[in-house]
Amino acid sequence: MASIGKIARRTFLVGAAAVAGGVAFGYYKYRQPLENPLKKDLANGEATLNPYIKIASDNRITVIVPRAEMGQGAFTTLAALVAEELDVTLDQIVIEHGPAAPAYYNDAALREGAPFPAFDHSMVAETVRNAMGVVGKFLALQMTGGSSSLADGYEKMRLAGATARETLKSAAAQKLGVSVGSLKTEAGKVIDAKSGRSLTYGELALDAAKIDPPSDVALKPRSQWKLLGKPQPRKDMPAKVTGQPIFGIDVQLPDMLYATVRMNPQPGGAMKSFDASEALKMRGVKKVIAIDSLYGKGFAVIADNTWRAFKAADAVKVVWADGPGHRDDAEAKKILASTIAGGGGFSLRSAGDPEKAFADAPREKLVEAEYYAPFLSHATMEPMNATARLKDGVLDVWSPNQAPSVIKIIGARLTKLADEKINVHTTFLGGGFGRRIEPDFSDYAIRVAMETEGRPVKVTWTREEDMSHGPYRPAALAKYRARIGNDGLPVAIHGSVASPSVMAGMVGRIMPGLPTAGPDNLILDGTYNQPYTIPNYRIDGYKAPLTTPVASWRSVGNSFNAFMNESFMDELAHAGKIDPLEFRRKLMVDYPTAIAILDKLKTLSDWGKPIDQTRAQGIAFTLSFGTWVGEVVQVKDENGSIRVEKVWIVADPGMVLDPLNFKAQMMSGAIYGLSAAIGQQISFADGAPQQSNFSDYDAMRMNQCPDIVIEILENSGHLGGAGEPATPPVMAALANAIFALNGKRIRSMPLNGEVSFV
Repeated sequence: MASIGKIARRTFLVGAAAVAGGVAFGYYKYRQPLENPLKKDLANGEATLNPYIKIASDNRITVIVPRAEMGQGAFTTLAALVAEELDVTLDQIVIEHGPAAPAYYNDAALREGAPFPAFDHSMVAETVRNAMGVVGKFLALQMTGGSSSLADGYEKMRLAGATARETLKSAAAQKLGVSVGSLKTEAGKVIDAKSGRSLTYGELALDAAKIDPPSDVALKPRSQWKLLGKPQPRKDMPAKVTGQPIFGIDVQLPDMLYATVRMNPQPGGAMKSFDASEALKMRGVKKVIAIDSLYGKGFAVIADNTWRAFKAADAVKVVWADGPGHRDDAEAKKILASTIAGGGGFSLRSAGDPEKAFADAPREKLVEAEYYAPFLSHATMEPMNATARLKDGVLDVWSPNQAPSVIKIIGARLTKLADEKINVHTTFLGGGFGRRIEPDFSDYAIRVAMETEGRPVKVTWTREEDMSHGPYRPAALAKYRARIGNDGLPVAIHGSVASPSVMAGMVGRIMPGLPTAGPDNLILDGTYNQPYTIPNYRIDGYKAPLTTPVASWRSVGNSFNAFMNESFMDELAHAGKIDPLEFRRKLMVDYPTAIAILDKLKTLSDWGKPIDQTRAQGIAFTLSFGTWVGEVVQVKDENGSIRVEKVWIVADPGMVLDPLNFKAQMMSGAIYGLSAAIGQQISFADGAPQQSNFSDYDAMRMNQCPDIVIEILENSGHLGGAGEPATPPVMAALANAIFALNGKRIRSMPLNGEVSFV
């Protein structure tokens, strides 16, 4: 990429400032381990050896997994990283999410979010990634997102297990009067091979906690792994299938109150007035309060149960002000288009001179297309909820969240309490998809708790309040043009993408006042960073001034860019009269990882072999979150409607720590993407979202779900993510399959605007 130094300058300066600040104010602190938060609340007879491990004298071993469990299997796989090195089985451990603390910061999300393709290992790219790792530690944000949990925990948590193992061996050596070198560990015991004597970890834990841990421990080579690389039973599954109370909405505390909220239905709009007189007459209603938050403006009803709070909220008479946003979808599209037309964007990929290549291009060699993707809801099964208690100068928040450190920030801002007086208890999440990184539901719960005189209060949103208030996956519009060469391959491509900035929106809500100027690579993820070699290639991004609140949605910018970029690649393949798989193979010939995926995909799907006229296949490829993914979708015409019949997925994450769980995430991601492609959208009329529940924002149903075949490769050499990478390519692959079936090129999602689905 010719201008990568220019592209990265702002990010590099941010990282450099963090490094320089570390030097000026004590860079040595960056190199020091952060405080172990487990020391503050140990039970009698319990010891902690590092922030990830507690061991009790009765041999109870607790592993801290500081990433949210929202169905993706993080509890099991991350715990296995520790268990593998600690030489215990998963049956021997208990898993906890643990407290909100800087020790659990996620630097991988920032490293992976640097504005460089995953295949770019240049000095500039690696310098910026390392600098962003420094930023990550200084910011100390504990967050689950960006498919980064395994990449972040892979070394940290293995080191935690290995360090604890060696410290326990040192304690055993002192007790047994032998050298550490004569000892081995197995199934929670330290064993002296010569004498056969052994001590359990529980017998050693308190003594081990007094020993300085070794600074250089050896991690087990992959050849010695017993747990990692193999399917493991999900540790969270027994509680889920037996209905145990583990989710945020299950929280019950003594003397609890219940509440719900109603916010202005037009995002960003104020509440002019409200009359709660009728609501206050209703049985069980305690109080109705106004809420004026960065996340919404409206009111909350506090009652003695949730249903009564819901009914009382319906009885409140309220006058809403108009919001500042677009009035309808046509206006949103107009704003997106005018943003591109107005110029002033940023480029994250610039090779050659596309404009020069276009200047003398014959008309028959030019291909142009415009694509649109709508706002989308996350549509989690568990509606937004949180429980809060402000009592005796201490704030406790029980929340199904993806970012506990953000809740601490919000809690401190609202209550003015010191960090140590704020406790965040992270429950299991009934779906997250990026929605629960947002702190709005916890913000409202804290505000309500400030009005309940020390009593805990559970604030539960209705499904309608949840789905019709966002924040949403942003809408996006892209304009592409290309020149086709005499060989059928593109000589030049220029893409322009306009979308509201997810990063500016999230930062503005969480840390208002923090500057968010400059490029937002989330707008271009899935297009600028793809492994296509084209001599003249430019991708520009534009921050659109749409005020509807937007946030991370499963695969973020990749979710709309992959649809647009891969649909356009398919158009170019047909314009150049080249098979779509072979077309991609020619453009990605410099990337063996991609070629291996395409070859495997061709074999699995029988790509190119004749099938009957009622069926057709489409292909798409996306590199996202460090994982290379190719997908083929097969569709079938059933009496004029489309059935999504089969999906083949080949993914290369570099290394697979649990193949069964990885495949489950690939399947989940594909179905999530197909649901969006087939029929999901948040549309606007009179400034307000129109969809409010699954009746008008439905997901793919079981009878619609295709057969899904998944193959995993491990060639890339980089540990990629699992939760999101299967979502982006499936939307384009479906659209491309429909074109192959009936010649209808659909350039706007959802696709049911132009075809019907079975």
